[in-house]
Parts: sequence; C-alpha cells; structure tokens
Amino acid sequence: MVVGVVAGVAVAAVLVLIGLFKLMWRVAEPNEALIISGSKHKTEGLGEGMGFRIVTGRGTLVLPGVQAVRKLSLDLNETELLVECVTTQGIPLKVRGVVIFKVGDDFVSIANAGRRFLDQQKMMSERVHNVFAGHLRSIVGGLTVEDMIRDREKLTGQTRAACGTEMEKLGLIVDSLQIHEIEDPTGYIKNLAMPHAAAVQRDARIAQAESNRLATEAEQQSFARMAQATRDSEILQAGYQAERDKAGASARQAGPLADAAARQEVVVQETRVAELEAHRREQQLQADVRKPADAKAYEKRTLAEAERDVRISAAQAKAKETELAAAAEATRVKTAAGAEAEATKTRGAAAATATRATGEAEAAAAQAKGLAEAEATKAQGLAEAEAIKARAAALAENQEAVVAQQLAENWPEIVKAGASAFGSVDNMVVLNGADGMAEMLAKALTMGGTGLGLARQLLSSMNQNGQTPNGTSPLNGIATPPQQQKVPVDDK
Repeated sequence: MVVGVVAGVAVAAVLVLIGLFKLMWRVAEPNEALIISGSKHKTEGLGEGMGFRIVTGRGTLVLPGVQAVRKLSLDLNETELLVECVTTQGIPLKVRGVVIFKVGDDFVSIANAGRRFLDQQKMMSERVHNVFAGHLRSIVGGLTVEDMIRDREKLTGQTRAACGTEMEKLGLIVDSLQIHEIEDPTGYIKNLAMPHAAAVQRDARIAQAESNRLATEAEQQSFARMAQATRDSEILQAGYQAERDKAGASARQAGPLADAAARQEVVVQETRVAELEAHRREQQLQADVRKPADAKAYEKRTLAEAERDVRISAAQAKAKETELAAAAEATRVKTAAGAEAEATKTRGAAAATATRATGEAEAAAAQAKGLAEAEATKAQGLAEAEAIKARAAALAENQEAVVAQQLAENWPEIVKAGASAFGSVDNMVVLNGADGMAEMLAKALTMGGTGLGLARQLLSSMNQNGQTPNGTSPLNGIATPPQQQKVPVDDK
C-alpha cells in the first residue's frame, strides 16, 4: 500500500514536471522571433546589457513570472504608395507604387524592429508609407517628367537608396519597390506623347497603305492573269467559231453554186438543141416551097421567141433569186462578222480572224452573185442571138413573106389608121349610093397597099445598104405607113 502511494506520488511528480516543462519551454516558428525580457542576456552581435533575448528557429526555457515572452512576425508586409508630387518643371503628378518589406532576419534588425513595432505591428505599413512618401516627393522634385517616364528604374533606385538608412534603423528591409503608374492630371504626358503617337500613327498608316498597295498590286496581277487566260480562251473560241462559220458558209454556198452550175449546163444544152433545131429547120426551109417555108419560119420564130422569153424569165428569176440569196447571206455573214469583230475588238488577234472570215464571206457572196448575173446575161444573150439569127435567116430567104407577115399581123391597125379619117365626121351623105360606099372603102384599103409598096422599097434599100433608110435594124419591125389622105366627103 505504501509502495502504491509512493508510486502515485512519483507519477504525479513526473506529470507536474512535464507540465512545468511545457509551460516553460517555448519554440520560435520559422516566420517569427521570440523576444524574452526580464533578465540580462548576452545576445550574439548585440553585446551586454540589452535587457532581452532574441530566439529564432529554436526552443528556449522561459521562467514564468520572471521572464516575459513576446513574438515578432517576420512575415512579408506590403504598403501601397499614392503620392502627389511636383517635378522640377512644376508639373503635378501622382505616383502609384507598392513597397514590399519585412523585418530583417539578423538580430540587430529584429532588435530594432522589436523596440519600435513590438506592440504596434499593425502600424508598420503606415510608418513605411510615410517614410517612402517623403523621400519619393523629394526625389521627384529633382526630376523631370521625361526622366521619370524614360527611366523608372532610376526613380526606384534613388527612392530605395534614400529610404535604406531609415528602413535599417526601423529594422526593416525592402524586398521590392515598384512604381506602377504615374498619373498626369494636367495632360502633360499625353501631350508629350502626341508627336510620337502621331509619328507612330503616320508610320502605321504608311505601312497599312503600303500593305494595301502590295495587296492591290497582287490582286490586280491576279485579275490580269485571269483576264489574260479569259482572253486567250475567247480568242481560241473565236478562231474555232470563225472556222465553223467559214465551213458553214461554204456548205451553204455549195448548194446554190451547184444549182447554178446545173442550170448553166441545162441552158447550154438547151441552147445547143435550139441551134441544132434552128439549123435543121433552116435546111428544111431551103428544101420546102416558099409559102410553107414562110409559114413554118413564122411558126418557128414565134416558138423560139416564146421559148426564149421563158428561158430569159426563168434565168432572170433564178439570177434574181440567187442575187437576193447571196446578198442576204452576205449581209448576214457581214452582220455576224461585224458583231463578232466588235465583241472581239479588245481581244487582240481575234480581230484579224473575224476580219478575214468577214472578207472571205463577202468575197464568196460577191463571187456567187457575179456568177449568177454572168450566167443569166449569157443565157439571155444566147437566146437573143438565136432569135436574131433565125429572123435574119428567114428575112434573107423570103423578104416578101416576112413583110406580108408583118403587114398581116398589123393589118387591123393599118385599116384602123386608114379609117381614122372618118373619125371626126358626124354625118356623111353618099351620093352614088352603094357604089360610092364601095369606092370609099376601096380607097381606104388602098392606103394599106401603099404601106405594102413602102415596105418593099425599104427591103430593096436594105439589100443594097444593109440598113433601113431611117437607120433602124430591119429585124426590129417594118416602117410605119405614110400619112393617109382624107377622103373627100360632102357632109351636109
């Protein structure tokens, strides 16, 4: 029982000792310093008689009731600067910055900071701001705006150097000092930057214009290459189209030319047949009796003239048709070529191709037209020559028959001309009755006989001179009978 009591007392004593140790043992955190006061202590680097002990990063025994332990933070602190300054030029400025500071890690700095801020650690930022504000105003007062703008590092360095001694006395060190902004309420900095901004803007506009020019040149070169490719393609297409048009025109002209050639051959063959027929009939006229020969000559001449007129009319109509077709084709080709030439005027070499196609089309049309007119003229001339030849042959063989035939054909007009003497007589009295009437009619008919005698005289003169007295060809007709005399009539 006694042993148990002794053991309990021993345990209690151990526990008390442990509690006292924990109460007396203090450990400094890495970001703090313990300041132990209440007895003389010798601190490394501080000498004797400082009156307090500094412990960092380790533990120490503190006698409760005899010694007091206080903690000093070694953490970073920051204070913002907003200082109104005036430069050496008299220009007011506002300087914005930030100061990052802390208590120094050495015992001297900790001692200095402990003496000044141990109970006022929250006022540390304000005190630092005041220190830096005063020195910053002093430094800015000796600088120009241009110096501050162009060399902020100089401003920062001078400020840190000026505040270094005071901060050392306060036991503080500056980890960082940054000047964030310099405000210019008067606009001096803005005006100062205007020439540079204008120059930069000018250079930017020049660079932009140069870039636009280069881009435009590249675009125009691209468009030019595209236009060149389009032009080459259109020139090739125009050449192919001209060749197709030329082949089409040749094909279209081949038909009319073939028809004209065929008709020309028909006309030539018909002319030869007519010549052979005329020759045969001429031989037949020479072999037959005069009267039948005259009648047959009249018949053949009439048929030849009718056939001639038919051929001439057909040839003229075909020539006209061919001429109109050729003119229409030439107009169409010329219009098409003109439109094509106008469309391809700016296409370079395409103009020469279109002009050549137009000239060839016009030449082909003119050639077709000339051939048609020549064939028509030739056919007409051959027919007229054949008719003249037949008439001359008939006239040479039987002049009186021809004259008689002409008189017979124009006998009604001759009698009418002889009876025209009675046209103005209103009332006519015949004295001898029926005999007087017969005599009057006989005289009128005698006028026609006079015409027959005149015709014979003309023929005789023609045989001697080869020409009628009045200069006209004997094949064009007979002379007009002389003016008939009026029959004396007693109109009462």
